[in-house]
Amino acid sequence: MKVKLNRFWAPALVAALAAGGSAHAQQGVDKDEIRIGTIQDLSGPLAGFGKQSRNGMQLAVDEINEQGGINGRKLKLLVEDSGYDPKKAVLAAQKLVNQDKIFIMAGHIGTAQNMAAMPVQFSKNVVNFMPITAAREMYEPFHKLKYSFAATYYDQIRLALPKLAKDKGAKKICAIYQDDEFGLEVMRGAEAGLKTMNMELVEKTSFKRGATDFSSQVARMKAADCDFVVLGTIIRETIGAVGEARKTGFNPTFLGSSAAYTDLIHKLGGKAMDGVYATMTVQNPYTDEQSQPIRFWANKYKTKFNEDPTVFSVYGYTIIQSFAKAAQKAGTNLNTDSFIKVMDSMTYEPDMFGSAKATYTATKRLGSDLSRLSQIQDGKWKVVSDYVAP
Repeated sequence: MKVKLNRFWAPALVAALAAGGSAHAQQGVDKDEIRIGTIQDLSGPLAGFGKQSRNGMQLAVDEINEQGGINGRKLKLLVEDSGYDPKKAVLAAQKLVNQDKIFIMAGHIGTAQNMAAMPVQFSKNVVNFMPITAAREMYEPFHKLKYSFAATYYDQIRLALPKLAKDKGAKKICAIYQDDEFGLEVMRGAEAGLKTMNMELVEKTSFKRGATDFSSQVARMKAADCDFVVLGTIIRETIGAVGEARKTGFNPTFLGSSAAYTDLIHKLGGKAMDGVYATMTVQNPYTDEQSQPIRFWANKYKTKFNEDPTVFSVYGYTIIQSFAKAAQKAGTNLNTDSFIKVMDSMTYEPDMFGSAKATYTATKRLGSDLSRLSQIQDGKWKVVSDYVAP
C-alpha cells in the first residue's frame, strides 16, 4: 500500500528531518560563528589576574575577527566569573556549556575551579583547552579532552634548581612553602631536583595560606645558615618572606616558581625584591621592553584597555592564538573530533613572548615542561637564562 503525502504533511516532514539532522550538528560552531567560553576570577582574590587574562583573550579575538576570522567564521568570547570559588565555577560551566552552547572552554583560571568544572564540560564533549594553572591534573590522568600548556610548578623547580644552585655554588639549600598542594608541589620539585645532585634540603618550613608574618620561618632559615632558599610562595608571601629576610640582613639566593613571576612583586615589594629569581614560561610585556614586537603589542594592549599588560594578559592572548591555529587547520568542518585530530599532531613554535616549543600527540597532553629563569633587576623582571632542559 502506498502512502501519498499531501501538501499539509510535507512541510511537517521536512521540518522533522531538519530537526533530526541538527541534533548531530557541532555545538558552538555555526555557519559564521565559533563560541569560546572562559571562566575567570573577576571578583575574588585573583580578580586582577582574571581581568588581565580576559583582556588578553579579547584582544586576540578582536585581531582574528578583524582579519576575517577562522575559515569564514568569527570568534565570540563568552566570559563567566567564578570569584575563584569552585562551586561558582560549576555554575559558570553549566551556563556556558548548556545555555551558551560553547564549542570549547579556554584559559579557565585556577586548579580547584578547573577540577570542579571539567566533569560538566566532558559530559557534553567540550574540550578543556590550556587552562591557566600549572597543576598536573590539567593533563593527568589522561583524557582526550584535556590540553595543558603550563609547565608544572614541580617541573619548573625540578629543572631550574640544580642549574642555579650550581651557578651560585650553593651548599645549604632550604625551602619555605605554603602548606597546601601548590606549596607542596614546589617543595617536591626542589627535592627531586636536589636528588640529581645527591643533595637534600637542609631545612624546610611551611606557613598557612593567608599568613602575613614570616619572622619565625625566616629565623629558622637563618639559623640553618641557608645560602639558597626555594620559595613555594605567591605574591604577598613572596614579598613578606623576602622583605623579612632583608630586614634581618639574611640574603641567600631566593628562587620562586611562576606563581611569583608577576610585576606585582616589584611594584608592591619595592627595592627589597631586587635579586629574586623566579621560573617563567612567557615574558612579562613591559611597555618599554627592548624587544620591539613586545613593546608594540604592550602599547596596543594599553591603548585598548587603558592599563599595562601583564604576564596573565599574555597567557590569555596566546591561548586564543593557539586555539585559532588548530581550528584553522581543522578546516571548515570544525568539530570536536576534527579539532582533537589536529591537536594530536600539533606543534607550536616559540613566539615573540619567548614561549618554549610545544608539541602535542595522541598520548601527550602537556605541550612543554620547560621553563627559564628571570631575575628582578632594578625593579623589573629580566630574563637571565635559556630554557632549562632535563
